[in-house]
Amino acid sequence: MANKMIEVEHLKKNYGEKEILKDISETVDKGQVISIIGPSGAGKSTFLRCLNVLETPTAGKVIFEGKDLTHIDEKELDELREKMGMVFQNFNLFPNMNVIENVKLAPMKVKGVSDAQATKTAIHLLKKVGLEQIANQYPTSLSGGQQQRVAIARALAMDPEVMLFDEPTSALDPEMVGEVLKTMHDLADSGMTMVIVTHEMGFAREVSDQIWFMADGYVKEVGTPEEIFDHPQTERAKEFLSKVL
Repeated sequence: MANKMIEVEHLKKNYGEKEILKDISETVDKGQVISIIGPSGAGKSTFLRCLNVLETPTAGKVIFEGKDLTHIDEKELDELREKMGMVFQNFNLFPNMNVIENVKLAPMKVKGVSDAQATKTAIHLLKKVGLEQIANQYPTSLSGGQQQRVAIARALAMDPEVMLFDEPTSALDPEMVGEVLKTMHDLADSGMTMVIVTHEMGFAREVSDQIWFMADGYVKEVGTPEEIFDHPQTERAKEFLSKVL
């Protein structure tokens, strides 16, 4: 049991009559890096947002630290959410705060960390993502790649146990994608548990322990990068990979 970080059991999500997630049961183990790939409209982002209940599942369970997140009160859910860092396509930085203030804000407000300690942690994390030199700049003066790396540092400032990435490079200019992927690669190398929805197939192959191929509301195939990319079993995966590789 100790090794299981997130357990998903018979997860379903409907919007009215439309079934987005049909029946998903998977497990994320501690220290695992999982990339979720598949065609647009497969339900990948919805699934990721169900993991920390930003989207409330229609049915099924999401178990994190032994608790079913779909059946606990808001206060307890918020406390457990603090342990799940989330990075979105759009950076959502506060434009009226400089970089270091953006990174410091949540630990101070949510966890009651002192300004001095939050500053020290923020500087360390900005160094980690290669941005310590722009700590006092404002988000509007940064490139998209820099803003996304600040967003990663901000998520890490809460000292999460797992990081969820929702297509973190899809809003970036092509020349900025590499710097964000390098930051994520370093994070994976450090042993962070990560679940990544991505279109970057080369990155997914390189960094992942497991690939989950999603299509039509299901996880259709799970395997190592070699198994999924080199020897896909389902017709749906073969068809998808033939278009993107």
